[in-house]
Amino acid sequence: MIKPDTDLIIAGGGLAGATLALAVARMVPSLRVTVVEAFPLSPDALPESYQPSYDARSTALAWGSRLIFEELGLWQRLAEHATPIHHIHVSDRGHFGATRLHASEHGQEALGYVADNRWMGLCLMRELLATNVQWQAPAEVRNMTPMPGGVQVELASGENGIRKLTARCLVVADGGRSGLRERLGFQSSHQSYDQNALIANVSTSDSHGFMAFERFTEAGPMALLPHGSPSRAGHQSALVWTLTDEALEEVLDLSDEDKCRRLQERFGWRLGRFTRIGSCHHYPLTLTTVAEPVRPGVALVGNAAHALHPVAGQGFNLALRGLMTLVEQFRLAAEQGRSIGDLEVLGEYQKRHREDRQQTVRFSDSLVRLFGQSMPPVTAARDAGLVGLDLLPGAKRWFARKAMGLGGRRAAIGRPGQLNREVTRHE
Repeated sequence: MIKPDTDLIIAGGGLAGATLALAVARMVPSLRVTVVEAFPLSPDALPESYQPSYDARSTALAWGSRLIFEELGLWQRLAEHATPIHHIHVSDRGHFGATRLHASEHGQEALGYVADNRWMGLCLMRELLATNVQWQAPAEVRNMTPMPGGVQVELASGENGIRKLTARCLVVADGGRSGLRERLGFQSSHQSYDQNALIANVSTSDSHGFMAFERFTEAGPMALLPHGSPSRAGHQSALVWTLTDEALEEVLDLSDEDKCRRLQERFGWRLGRFTRIGSCHHYPLTLTTVAEPVRPGVALVGNAAHALHPVAGQGFNLALRGLMTLVEQFRLAAEQGRSIGDLEVLGEYQKRHREDRQQTVRFSDSLVRLFGQSMPPVTAARDAGLVGLDLLPGAKRWFARKAMGLGGRRAAIGRPGQLNREVTRHE
């Protein structure tokens, strides 16, 4: 058995990795945590105040994610720049079907929120500075070797070259593009949607009224999420626009004025005229899953374990629920004197998170594929389905709970000293 340098190494200090580090520090303070991040990090570089940028990239947070951040003691700070979603409008371009969700119908303040990624990162870093979490940055995990009672992790740093750390468990939270997942031998499945996501912030002549739009078109789905002030309905929205390779190249070559005109043609006039579009970012869309995301001493989380189509806004929220399920198992293991890297511990995490992951993947993927069909019988059926959702309270409530991230199991982590309990429903 090794005497490890640390208990937990987290590869990746982005939103998923930093959230996991904070959750472990708050909920299982007996564990020593080391985060390995490729970008330089300096506490002195954190700004004292935050000024939102028009071109800031953002993330949709479901109501269930708010509950998690509340439990971590982070929500009050996050809420300072989190735009609420009070309504969701789902429609099929050129067809009569539509459904509308309202937070008030479900007794909630909001169905979800939209927060800038940079703001979320700053909030997490400020909280982490008050913990005992250790950082290795800039550095990256190059490889891992299993050892009795844990793992040996190989780190590469520009200043210190190659060094090795031992730990009881390695959690890979660096996304799906670093190659670490493959270097460790995990097999991933990739299903291309033959589409790209174009991400930008836009302004419209009419106020968004804190309404999010999910718009399905014959050229692919698109989403507009309210963005900007958390207290005053403004004119800025976060756009997710799916385009084929050919259409993407064509749109990127357009002037901003022509981009707005093309967007107007696809979305319509529900928010009036599109008056501005900011910097455009894009990436190819692929459904990525890993059938077995755990092995002795190592677990995959976040985009390293699954990557979903962004139009349903489920990716980070699913990842967050998975992180809390993993922390729940870490806490139980620590209380029982077991190693957090034991396969039984990680296997229980996989078992408890599997159903939520599978249901969310199916929900997101089926929306994209169903609304990507243009055959008349299919369009008639889905339009009837949208109308049915609007008319049938039970079906509408199920759809709303999925959208709010309340459809799966909620991990019962609690604060240290609180009684662990199973939570199988959400208030």
